[in-house]
Amino acid sequence: MKKFLIGLLILTLVLVTSACSANGSASTGKKTITVVWYPNESGADMKDSRQALDKIIAQATGKKVIDKLTTDYNIAIEAVASGNADIGFLAAQGYIEAHQKNNKVLPLVVNSGGSGTLKDAVYYSWISVPAADASKYQTNGQYSLANIAGKRMSFVSTASTSGFIIPTAQIIHDFKSQSKYSNLKQADLTQGGKFFSQVLFGQTHQGSAVNLLTGKVDVAAFCDTELERYVDVASGTFDQPGATYKVKSGAPEPFNNLAGKEFTALTVTPVLNAPIVMNTQTLSKQDQQKLLSTLTSDKVANDKSIFAPANSKAMFFKTGKNDRFLKIDDSWFDPIRKLSE
Repeated sequence: MKKFLIGLLILTLVLVTSACSANGSASTGKKTITVVWYPNESGADMKDSRQALDKIIAQATGKKVIDKLTTDYNIAIEAVASGNADIGFLAAQGYIEAHQKNNKVLPLVVNSGGSGTLKDAVYYSWISVPAADASKYQTNGQYSLANIAGKRMSFVSTASTSGFIIPTAQIIHDFKSQSKYSNLKQADLTQGGKFFSQVLFGQTHQGSAVNLLTGKVDVAAFCDTELERYVDVASGTFDQPGATYKVKSGAPEPFNNLAGKEFTALTVTPVLNAPIVMNTQTLSKQDQQKLLSTLTSDKVANDKSIFAPANSKAMFFKTGKNDRFLKIDDSWFDPIRKLSE
């Protein structure tokens, strides 16, 4: 009986300990941190940027960093929500979806604008067409979306902020005054026959642009930060409506066979910068604090391997003098949430 009671006590302690571990923050004894990356940042051209951030994380926590590369937005979102990854570099919509799945997923930091504040912590969503067809999308001498109905369209992923949430909100806004489209919904824009004749998803911003440049679609949505390392401005001003961009000679995959191809941005819409997020169930409070302190430090802000010079092939780069990581909370993403309501 005594042995039975001792065994029962040990079993009870194990179960209680396991429950605490599952419901509380992770043990500080964890020796690795897994970082998951969207498809856009999983390519070979982003390897140096991934490794630079991994190095900072490893130095801050003293732990080995493991990268989880993906080919699908939803895989990355699920990895953070389920705890198969501790940290993820997700766009605003991706964070929102991960947080909905698991409210223990919270933002860690976001990169500021050139002012060093959140006031200009934005990048831009483009809705573009082949440059040769751009004149067909002008109304009273101004570029507009008025003629995109019935065209073949490419988005990035339904989980993409700048490659789906923002452009669909823009389209609905621009067409809602027409009786034919007064009840147009986001879901109507995901399939052919509702508003567009055909809808494709590139799965990356690069993939959506390739769909456009190879003639698979007539119109495509993607963002500036994922395209600018592959293109030069052929005419107009960068990040302004009507600017035309040309694929660089020697551009890496998937643009290696598209040098010289041109597209024109019809609309340019600001988007909240993408956060680095964490699963607070799997990442210990100590590691959370270490990472927050390190990532928001002047040392990281001045680290050229993290905030690279402008126009470099990097994940983050200087847009002004004071770019840095800033602490951010969940409510900052409420404007993006409202677009999907």
